[in-house]
Amino acid sequence: MSYEKVTQSKNDVIIGTKQAIKALKENRVKEVVIAEDADVRVTNKVLILAEELKVPVSKVASMKKLGQACGIEVGASAVAIKK
Repeated sequence: MSYEKVTQSKNDVIIGTKQAIKALKENRVKEVVIAEDADVRVTNKVLILAEELKVPVSKVASMKKLGQACGIEVGASAVAIKK
């Protein structure tokens, strides 16, 4: 997945690791995007849960660019795209 796909899905994204984990547990996510420059301790729970639930995971290089793709001023370590 690319930043463009996140931008196109802007109204259907869940931003942040805590919110992504909650949405994964509620079976509301079709895909997860993780920033590679994010702290592994922050993103690891999202990655593990997504793998357990067989939700596709994509990686992008930059938290800052991922945040911009979501339309926020700060970086985003994880983003979930709603079903």
